[in-house]
Amino acid sequence: MKQTMTNKSLFRAATLAATLCLVACGSPHPMASVSNYDVIPQPHSVELLDHHSPFVLNEQTNILYGPEVAPRDAEFVADYIAEATTIRLPRPTLCDTPSPSGHAIVLAIEESASHPEGYTISVDSSRVSITGGSADGLFYGIQTLRKSLPVGEYSSVELPSAQIEDYPRFAYRGMHLDIARHFQDIDFIKRYIDILALHNINTLHWHLVDDQGWRVEIKKYPLLTTISTTRKETVLGRNSGVWDGKPYGEGMYYTQEQLREVVAYAAERHINIIPEIDMPGHMVAALAAYPELGCTGGPYDVWTIWGVSEDLLCAGNDKAVEFCKDVLDEIVEIFPYEYIHIGGDECPKVRWEECPKCQARIEAENLRHTRAKSPEEALQGWFMRHMSDHLARYGKSVIGWDEILDGENLGDNVVIMSWRGEEGGIKAAKQGIRSIMVPNNILYFDYYQTKEVDREPFAIGGYNPIEKVYAYDPVANVPASQRHYILGVQANIWTEYIHTSDHIEHMALPRMSALAEVQWSDPEQKDYDRFLVRLQPMLDRYKSLGYNYAPYVLDVMADLKPAKEQRALHATLSTLDGAPIHYTLDGSAPTPESPLYTSAGVIIDHSAVLSASAEREGRMSQPMEVDVQFSEATLCPIKLLTKSSPNYTFGGAPTLVDGMVGNKNYRTGRWLGFYDTPCRVVIDLEESKTTSRVRYNVCVNKDDGCMDSRGTKVWLSADGAMWSLVANEEYAPMTLEDDHGLYHHTVEYTPTPARYIKVEIGCEHSIPAWHTYFPGARGFLFVDEIAVE
Repeated sequence: MKQTMTNKSLFRAATLAATLCLVACGSPHPMASVSNYDVIPQPHSVELLDHHSPFVLNEQTNILYGPEVAPRDAEFVADYIAEATTIRLPRPTLCDTPSPSGHAIVLAIEESASHPEGYTISVDSSRVSITGGSADGLFYGIQTLRKSLPVGEYSSVELPSAQIEDYPRFAYRGMHLDIARHFQDIDFIKRYIDILALHNINTLHWHLVDDQGWRVEIKKYPLLTTISTTRKETVLGRNSGVWDGKPYGEGMYYTQEQLREVVAYAAERHINIIPEIDMPGHMVAALAAYPELGCTGGPYDVWTIWGVSEDLLCAGNDKAVEFCKDVLDEIVEIFPYEYIHIGGDECPKVRWEECPKCQARIEAENLRHTRAKSPEEALQGWFMRHMSDHLARYGKSVIGWDEILDGENLGDNVVIMSWRGEEGGIKAAKQGIRSIMVPNNILYFDYYQTKEVDREPFAIGGYNPIEKVYAYDPVANVPASQRHYILGVQANIWTEYIHTSDHIEHMALPRMSALAEVQWSDPEQKDYDRFLVRLQPMLDRYKSLGYNYAPYVLDVMADLKPAKEQRALHATLSTLDGAPIHYTLDGSAPTPESPLYTSAGVIIDHSAVLSASAEREGRMSQPMEVDVQFSEATLCPIKLLTKSSPNYTFGGAPTLVDGMVGNKNYRTGRWLGFYDTPCRVVIDLEESKTTSRVRYNVCVNKDDGCMDSRGTKVWLSADGAMWSLVANEEYAPMTLEDDHGLYHHTVEYTPTPARYIKVEIGCEHSIPAWHTYFPGARGFLFVDEIAVE
C-alpha cells in the first residue's frame, strides 16, 4: 500500500475546504470550493503535489475521451459534475489525439494495466487525466472524481494537483435485493443500481422468486404471472398468527422487456446482474400455479407467512425437472452475465422422504451409497448438478447457497455463497470450490443497525451496526493457500419486513459505505476513525441525492468501561463530526442547557439512565440512552459454571454484572446466550453482606427460539465451598399469546449474610408444540444483569 497523502497535506486540504465552505455557506450563491480525494472507498494511493497549482473546474472545462471510451461514460462525468456542483460543462468531445492540449478532463483506457478494474488519476493545473485498466476501471476513476467534489452550488471548484492510483481488493463486489416478498418497481431498481454504482459495487444479486411471490415473466408458464404473484394475505409481524386480510402482489412482476431494460441500465453503470431462481425449495408460489410439480400434488397457496416451507419441487418428477430447465432457458436469454443463482437453501427433505417418485429417483441414480448426509441430501445434489450441467451448455456457472455443499459432485462451474457464517466458504475453499462471503451475522442489512431497536423501523432482528460491517475481513479465517478461492463479498437485504423503497434505502445506507471499503480496500489500509471522517461528506452526498439513509451514525456513541477502583462506570462519548455533546443522568432528553460533555468523561457510580445528544445548528440529535443499574453484585467478580453459546459469549461472565442493562435486541453484546443449558454463575461479593433478593432479565424472541427462563435457584455460601439452597422457583413454559421482549424475574428469600451467591437460571429444553418453526427443539436463553439486593 502506498498512502502518501501526509497528515500535513490532509490537514492543509481539509483546512482549505473548510475555509472555502464557510465563505461559500455565508453566501446564498456559493462561488468556489475545493475537492477532497479522501473518498469512500478510500483510494489505494493518493499523493498530493503541493508544488503544483490546482486544476480549476468551471463551465469552460472540456471533457475529452478517446475512441476506446464509451461516450456514455464521458456523459456520466458531465452528469455527475452538474449533479454535485451545478456546474454544467460542454458536451463531451471525442478526441483521437493521445495528448490533447487545453484545459480539460481527459478519459482513456490502457488495457495493458496490471489491474483491469484499476485506474489512475493525474491532476495538474491544465488537465485531469483519468485512465482505466478497462472500461470498468475508468468508471471507478470517474466515481472517485465524482465523490471528491463538494456538494452545493458553485461556479468553480479547485482540484488539488495529485497522483491517484487505485484498484479493488476483490473482483466480486455484490449487493443483494429481495423483491419476491415485497415488490419494487423498475424505477426503484434503477435507483438502487445508481446507489451501487456510487459505492463501486459491480454486481446486483436480484432475488426474483420465493414462496410468497413469483416476480418474473416466464412465457412458457403464463400462470406464474397470474396465480403465483398474489398471496391472499400477509402475516403481521414475525409470524404472529394474525394476518392483515389484504391480497398482495397482483400484477407485481417484471416483463421480460422490463428485465432487459434494467440489464442495459446496469451495464451502462458497469454492474452485472445475477438473477436468482431459488430451487428446489422456496417454490410454493410456483406450486400454487402448477401443483403437479410438487410431491403431494397440492393444492398449494402462495405462502402467507415467513420462514421455511416443507413443500418443494418433486425431484423425482421429470416434469418438475423440465420446468426448472424451461425457466432457466428463458432467464439466460435475458441476463448475459456468466452466473445464474439457483438457490438450494432451506430445503427440508420431509416430502422427499415420503414421496415414491423421489425414492424411485434415489434408487435409479444409486444415491443411497454416497457420502452425502442422507440419500435425500444426495438427491438435492443430483438435482443441483443437473441444473448446473444444463446451464453449462449456455456457458453459465451457477451460484448456490452454502447448503448445497451437503450434497456432493457439484461440478466445476459452481460457486458457493456462504451465508450461515463463514464456515461454508471455508469448507468450499478447502475443496477447491469458489465462494463468496455473505455471513448473515455481519452482512445481512435487514438486521437492526442500532441497539435502540425501538427507534428503528421493524426488522427481522439481529444487530449488524456499521462498525461491525467495517471491521469485517472476508479471508481472515481462510488459510492463505486457499484465499484465492474467495471471489469476494456481498451484503443481503431480505424484505419480509421491508415493504417500501424508503425502508430499503434506510437499511442499506450508510452501511453500504462500510461494505464498499470491505470489498475494495486492503485491511491494513482501513481505519474506522478515519472512515467516519470520510463518511460525513458521503452523508452530505446521500442527502443531496435524496437517499433515505439511516441517521444513527450521527448519534452520540458511548463506550462504558468499568472503573473498578471507584466501583463505577466510566463513560466516553463521541460523535462522527466532533459536535458538542450534552448529557443527563436522569433519563430526560438533553437540551443545550444540559451539562456539556468534556474529554474527562462521565463517572457513573449509581443507578442512572445516561442520555446524550449532539448539538448541531441549535438542534439536538436523537438521544442515545444507556440504562445503568447498580446493585451489590455490580462489577463484582463472577464465574460461569456453565458454558455460554459460542456465538453469544460476547464479553463473557462480567457482562452479567457490568451494570449496563440489555434492551430488546439479544445480539447487541449486552446479553449472554445459553443453548440447552442453564445459566449457572457464582458471584463473589468480596465481603459478607446480608441479601434477600436476586433479580435478572431475560430477552425473549420466540420466532428465533429465544424463550423465557423455566426456573431460578439461589444458593448462599460464606466460604464458596459449603452452600445452602435459599430459593427454588419453577416457571411455566411460554404460551402462544406471550409477547416478545424483556422478562423481569425477582426471587426473594429470608435475609441472610453471605459472601458468595450461586444463581442458576433454567432454560427451555423443549419448545412447545404451538411454535411455528421449532416445536420440540431446545431453546435459547438470553440473560443479562443479575442484581443482588
